[in-house]
Amino acid sequence: MDKGRRTVLFQLVTDMGIRSYRAFSQAYSRAEEQLRGEGHDVAPPPGARHYERLLMAGHVKTAPFAPTARVLERMFQQPVGVLLLPASEKPMDGSESSSRALSPPVLNESELLMTARDAASHSSEAAASRLDELTLDQLHDDLVKLSQKYGNMPPTEVFHEANNLLQQVQVNLERTRSPEQHKRLYHAAAQASALLGAVSFDLGALAPAVSFARSAAQYGKTIDYGPVQAYAYGMLAFMAFWDGRPGEAVRLAHTAQSFGGIGDTARRRLFAIEARAHGHLRADDQAKAAIQAASEQTTGRRDELHDDIGGEFGFDAARTAMSHATTCLLMRDPTSAEEFATTALELLSAQPQASVPIVVSGPAAIDLARARLMRNEVDGAREALNPVFQVPPNWRGSGLMERLIATRIELTRPQLRSAPAAQSLAEQIEAFSAVSPARRLGAQNPLAIEA
Repeated sequence: MDKGRRTVLFQLVTDMGIRSYRAFSQAYSRAEEQLRGEGHDVAPPPGARHYERLLMAGHVKTAPFAPTARVLERMFQQPVGVLLLPASEKPMDGSESSSRALSPPVLNESELLMTARDAASHSSEAAASRLDELTLDQLHDDLVKLSQKYGNMPPTEVFHEANNLLQQVQVNLERTRSPEQHKRLYHAAAQASALLGAVSFDLGALAPAVSFARSAAQYGKTIDYGPVQAYAYGMLAFMAFWDGRPGEAVRLAHTAQSFGGIGDTARRRLFAIEARAHGHLRADDQAKAAIQAASEQTTGRRDELHDDIGGEFGFDAARTAMSHATTCLLMRDPTSAEEFATTALELLSAQPQASVPIVVSGPAAIDLARARLMRNEVDGAREALNPVFQVPPNWRGSGLMERLIATRIELTRPQLRSAPAAQSLAEQIEAFSAVSPARRLGAQNPLAIEA
């Protein structure tokens, strides 16, 4: 606005810190309430456009009517005619204080009570928009429990529970304005999304799995939480080589290693994933180097997600050995594969039967069977697969099914396919594979574990 066109009113509202229409109208309403309490006839604040015209000299044709003028004069202790003069023409006689010396009118009890009511109302709204901490504690406990039970629950049940928890998080995010609580809720949303990504993959639904993994990474980025971003990128790497993009998987695994705050367990998991990706690339030297790097993660560093919560987010010695067995099969090294698979199964056998995760024990048993088939040991392979054939249909996730497909292909080698025992085992695998959540969802079976 041209300084020469500014009114005295403009100068006063600026000096008093109420130049914006909102601040002006609030101050006006307080003065209006005072005058009404004294029995005067007053008008509500002028509209925003009218207010802006009052600030520019010559932009109003007539002075405000008495009910409005009365409030303005109370607010600024100046005649309304003076308020509308150009600021450069303001009278400077001793009867008027300078604009800098102006102060708000003397407060009365009515205004104090009104201000107190406003403060009480605002504080009540703030309190009402903060969740009970017990709600967040329960949400955290439910996610920890679900993660730790993941390997011992059918994938469909995991999906429904994780989805319900994510919906709770999303609803609660709308119910709180607390930055601290928002951070806790985004943390929970990241965990729930990660679990949904893992279980979607187990159900053979790759596209939703990738989407959930990306959501988990984004939630982690929102709160700058490295461990969940590392876990999510590890999932994306795993899904990339399963989808036939092992080069992309290596890149994603390297990106996952770059996030801060991750411990030995997280890095061991990421090196195991990288080793699998190199195995798909037939890059044996790099795969062996990654396996070695996984075994060297012994600094003692921990993080909350992979170590304290663990479960599906964990990566213990048994799971590491199981993953390395698969990598060795990709390198066509049955001896090392059998050693790793046997180690995994021995470690699991030391646990209570009820706590042994099928998502680890099943793949390890299948890898052991396939390693034996590479040496033409059909009976040994059948023995290894016997526990797998007892897995109920709802537990038959993609991790089991992809390995069984590769095992079935192993049985087609010329040395085996004509043997009755091999044919019988192949038929049993086909019958077992026909009934699984992944098959019912219409998932394809890409050869992630290549023949």
